[in-house]
Amino acid sequence: MAEFRILPFSINSGQKNMDIDENLLQTAISQQIDYPIFRLYGWSPSCISLGRNQDESFLDKKFLEKRNIDVVRRLTGGRALYHDDEITYSFVCPVSYLHNGEHVVSSYKEISQILIDKFRLVGIDLDFGGAKHISSKADYCMSISTGADLCYKNKKLIGSAQCRKNGYILQHGSILYDYDKELLEKIFKEEIDIDNIISIKQINKNLTKSKIIEILSHRY
Repeated sequence: MAEFRILPFSINSGQKNMDIDENLLQTAISQQIDYPIFRLYGWSPSCISLGRNQDESFLDKKFLEKRNIDVVRRLTGGRALYHDDEITYSFVCPVSYLHNGEHVVSSYKEISQILIDKFRLVGIDLDFGGAKHISSKADYCMSISTGADLCYKNKKLIGSAQCRKNGYILQHGSILYDYDKELLEKIFKEEIDIDNIISIKQINKNLTKSKIIEILSHRY
């Protein structure tokens, strides 16, 4: 098996987390690294990450400042995420490392298979969600299932996004440990349909973040 670099879990500000992901991608490109780099991280303070081209006009900056919620923009596309009670992963690799890396959906699924295999070890069987119709006005990423996201019993648990540069892929995503429905609705000014999302805590309230981090951090 090719070399596989796993970075230790760390908690950082939103801007630092995005800077680290970008630096990992740039380093992989500049050094022509031929193996994947996998990272797990958390956020402090809590933070909203906006997709690369997402309009931020829906944000109430005064409300966010009052709640000590940061805002950062990702390299990757997609819609906004609220990062708080979660574990986030990032994965950087050359396109050539994957069996079908040139095909976007196939590459999502191949990278996400690592997470599927790991969560099976703690009794959580994940699969790829089917695309769901939703208003184009929705700003919250977890409300949308694209077919490349990971779901538990048809409810979205992990939302991921990707960017590509010079033959390399950065994919990162949010693993929802718990969420505050009322706060999400205040942030995104839209109803959060809890029939479409699920958290680790809802699946197994005895499964701790530290246990998930331990399982995900072991070389697969």
